[in-house]
Amino acid sequence: QVQLVESGGGLVQAGGSLRLSCAASGSIFSINNMGWYCQAPGKQRDMVAVITRGGSTNYADSVKGRFTISRDNAKNTVYLQMNSLRPEDTAVYYCNAEVRSYSGPFARDYWGQGTQVTVSS
Repeated sequence: QVQLVESGGGLVQAGGSLRLSCAASGSIFSINNMGWYCQAPGKQRDMVAVITRGGSTNYADSVKGRFTISRDNAKNTVYLQMNSLRPEDTAVYYCNAEVRSYSGPFARDYWGQGTQVTVSS
């Protein structure tokens, strides 16, 4: 079994910063893409940023230039540095990882439990 545990959410004023972390643990053979998604009340879950194992990144247009995704492959951990936060960034942020475990030959998606980010105006 594989678990993703997120940390770093909270309440911050507009213009402030937060850093989210997500550590994967369990029966992990390898991890391909890792990413962050957000879901505001009444809305669908949207991609925020994704990073490949080799470090290539992709960002939602709304966060380009403000958020930075990074990962530590040795620690199976992905980070999201969030700067210049806006009230519209308020959402639950979910970590995602495409993991191949020791129990089978195919990778599958795993999700964290979510961490709340609230940006006050």
